[in-house]
Amino acid sequence: MNGDEQLLRGRVYGRDHDDPDPGPLPHRTYAALMGGPLDGLLLDITDRQPEEIDDGAALSTELSRWPGGRALYDPHPGEPRTPGPGVTCRFYYSGDAP
Repeated sequence: MNGDEQLLRGRVYGRDHDDPDPGPLPHRTYAALMGGPLDGLLLDITDRQPEEIDDGAALSTELSRWPGGRALYDPHPGEPRTPGPGVTCRFYYSGDAP
């Protein structure tokens, strides 16, 4: 695991990297990001509807193939979700977009 990977692991996407506690909050629901440039981050999906979760996410990042682009993450069809809070599902890297 390189330094960038260690920096990201267990953090929540969108939380400030200088936040003294960038990890998950106990009352929120998260998807674990698997693979790609944001591997190991958690995505807060607390306020998303089930159909929004099914659509996955296009996440802005400087770590994608195109700096300032988006890393695309999707759930696997049929993969179970556990009721929240906590980590309830996984989103898998599916590519990059400018």
